[in-house]
Amino acid sequence: MATGKSSGKTSATRKVSATNKTRSSSRSKTAAKKPAARPRKTAPKKQSPRLDDGQRSLLAGIIILFLTAVLTLSLLSPNQGQFTQWLSGLAGQGFGIGRVIIPIITGGAGVFLILRGMEQEPELPWVRLLGSGIVLLVFMSMASLLAFQRDPAYANLYAVAAAGKGGGYTGSLIATALVRMLGGLGAIVTLVVMGMAGIVLLSGLTRDHVTGWLARASQPAAGTEPPPREVRINPGREKPATPPETVQPRLIPENGPVRSGPAPATAKPAAAPAQDKRRKGQKEAPAVAFIEGDSLSASSGTPGGPVWTLPRVPDILESGTDIDVNSSSIRERVEVIEQTLESFGAPATVVEINQGPTITQFGVEPNYIIQRGGKRTKVKVGKIASLADDLALALAARSIRIQAPVPGKGYVGIEVPNSAKALVSLRDVIESAEYGRVKSPLRIGLGQNVAGQPIVADLAAMPHLLIAGTTGSGKSVCVNGLIACLLLQNTPDDLRLVMVDPKRVELTGYNGVPHLAAPVVVDMDRVIGTLQWALREMDNRYKLFAGAGARNIGEYNKKIRRDATAQKLPYIVIVIDELADLMMLAPEDTERSITRLAQMARATGIHMVIATQRPSVDVVTGLIKANFPARIAFAVASGTDSRVILDTTGAERLLGQGDMLFQSPDAAAAVHALRDRRRHAFGGDQQRRQPRRQRLGAPRRGGGVHPASPASASITPASSTPAPRAWS
Repeated sequence: MATGKSSGKTSATRKVSATNKTRSSSRSKTAAKKPAARPRKTAPKKQSPRLDDGQRSLLAGIIILFLTAVLTLSLLSPNQGQFTQWLSGLAGQGFGIGRVIIPIITGGAGVFLILRGMEQEPELPWVRLLGSGIVLLVFMSMASLLAFQRDPAYANLYAVAAAGKGGGYTGSLIATALVRMLGGLGAIVTLVVMGMAGIVLLSGLTRDHVTGWLARASQPAAGTEPPPREVRINPGREKPATPPETVQPRLIPENGPVRSGPAPATAKPAAAPAQDKRRKGQKEAPAVAFIEGDSLSASSGTPGGPVWTLPRVPDILESGTDIDVNSSSIRERVEVIEQTLESFGAPATVVEINQGPTITQFGVEPNYIIQRGGKRTKVKVGKIASLADDLALALAARSIRIQAPVPGKGYVGIEVPNSAKALVSLRDVIESAEYGRVKSPLRIGLGQNVAGQPIVADLAAMPHLLIAGTTGSGKSVCVNGLIACLLLQNTPDDLRLVMVDPKRVELTGYNGVPHLAAPVVVDMDRVIGTLQWALREMDNRYKLFAGAGARNIGEYNKKIRRDATAQKLPYIVIVIDELADLMMLAPEDTERSITRLAQMARATGIHMVIATQRPSVDVVTGLIKANFPARIAFAVASGTDSRVILDTTGAERLLGQGDMLFQSPDAAAAVHALRDRRRHAFGGDQQRRQPRRQRLGAPRRGGGVHPASPASASITPASSTPAPRAWS
C-alpha cells in the first residue's frame, strides 16, 4: 500500500511539473509576442550642490582675508585672547622678525583669489615675486645669524628660533644649512650675493639703467637739475638776411641792336615809388642783371624789337609774418598727447616737434607693450592712427590729422592746429634758397610745409597740375600765386598764357598783360575753340621738331639759335579756373581735348593748370586724372571727394584758408607725397590789382633797358617798336 501511494504521489508530482512547464512555456511565448514594456519614468535624482572653480577661489580668498585680519590683530595685540596669544607666538617662532611680512603675503593671496573668482584675474609679475621671496628669506637668515652672534646665551640657531628671535625656524634652518656647508663667513657671503640677486629681480634693473647711472655720475654736477627729457622743437622758417642772387633771372635780349658797355645813367628811376616802403630791418634785393650784345640774341626775331625788363620782387610783393614759439604750451601738448595715448593702451614718446605756419607736427615714436609671459611687442601704427578723434578731444583742437608714418622718418606725425596762424607770402618763398636752386623757367612756389620750409615745384616736370577743393578753400588764390611766379621770372618772349575764366571775376584782371596770347576767355562757346587751337599749335610744333631733328622745345630753341630767320618758341601755359562748367557744356569735346593735350603736349612746352570746386567722378574723370599726376587738394567736404582727387583720404581733415595736400608726380604710389600740409603763399588781391605798368619794364629804343618805375613805365612798347603779336 505504501508503495502504491508513493507511486501515485510521484505520478501526480510529474503531472504537476508537466503542467507547470506547459504554463511557463506558454507564458514565455506570450511574453515574446507582447511588445517590450516601456521603462517607467523615474524622477531625476537631486544632485548634491557643488562649487565651481570661480566660487571655490572666491570662498578661499574670503577665508584667507579673514585669517589675515585675525593674524594682524594677533600681531598688534596678542593679549586679546588665548587664540591670539597662541597665534602670535606661533608666527614669532616660525618666522621671527619676518612675521610682520606674513599678513601682507596672505592678504595679497586672498585678494588674488577673490579677483580670480570674479573672472578678473590679474597678471602676476612672477619675476618680481621671486625676487621679493629671495630677499625675504635672506633677510630672515641674516637676522638669525646676527641674533646668534650677539647673544651668547643661545646654544645654537634653533634656540634663537625657540625664543621667537631672529628669523624664526625658517631663518634658522637656512642659516644652519649654510653654516654647516660653507662655514660662518661663507654663509654670510652667500646670503649677500643672494640678496643682491633678489634685489635685481625685484627692481627689474637692467644693463641700460646701470649704464645711464654711470653716464650721469661721470657728468659734472650743474647748478640746476636738467629736464628729464629733451624734445627738439623746430621753430619753422628763418628769413634770409639777404635774398640770393638767383631770385631774378638774367635777361637775354631777344630783339634790336644792343650796345656794349655800361648802361646809361638815365636808366635809373627818377623817384622811388610809394610802394618801395619796406619794413624796418629788411634789406633791399640786388638789382637786376642785364646782358647786352647781339651775339647772345641768337634766336631774336625782328630787328629793333622790344627788350623786356622784369619787375623787382620787393617792389611787387610783401613779406609774411611769423608766430612766436611758445615752449610752455608745446610742452603741455606733449604731455597731453603722451598721457592720452598711454591711457588708450598705445604708449608712445614724442621725439620731434615741427612748428609750421598753420599746424605743429608732433613726431611720436611707438613704445613697447609687455604682454603675458613677459613678451615685449611694439605698438602698432594703425592703433595710434585710429585715436585721432580722442586726441582732438584731449587737446581741444578743431581737427587732428595723423600721418602714419611720416615718409623717411621713424615716427608717426600728429598734426595739431596752431592757436595763431602765420601769413605765408609769395615773396618769402621766392627769396628762399630752395627756390633759387630750381633751374627752370616754369618753377613755382607752393608755400611751406609742416616744418616751415619752402616748397618749390617745377611745372615743366609735372607736366600738368590739377587743383580741387571746396568753395573758399584757396583754389583761386593758389592759381593767382602760380601765375605770379610765372610772370615774375619770364618775359612775353619766353612765356605765353592762355586763361579761361567762366566766372569772369578771377582771371579777368590779367587782361592787358603782354604774356597773354589772347584776352581772357570768358565766353563758354569759345572755350572748345581755344582748346582746339592748342591742339593745332601742338601738332605744328611737332612738325617743327621733326624738321629740326629735336625731341623737345629745349633742344629746338638751342638749335635754331644758329638760324637768324627762325623764331624762338615760347612756353604756353593754359590756365582753366573752373573745369566743372566746361564738362557740363561739352563733356566729350572737353575731355577729349584735355586728355590729348595732357598726353602729348609736354614735349612741345604746352602745360595746363586746371582748377575745379566740384571734385566728382563726372568732372574729374578717370582719363583726366590719369594724365594729371601732380595734384593739389584743398579742404573738401568728405573722404569720397578726397579719394577722387588723391586716391586716398586726408583732405577732409584740412583746415581751409590755403591748407592743402600736394601730390608730387615723382613720389611713391603708396605714399603719394601728400603728407606735407602747406599754407599757400600768394599775397592777396591787393598785390594782384596793382597797376600793371609796375609789373614789367618798358622797352627802349636802341636796346637799352632799365627797371620800370611807376611814374614812367608801361607795358606797351614804344611807338617805333612793334608790340609782340598774340597767338591766334
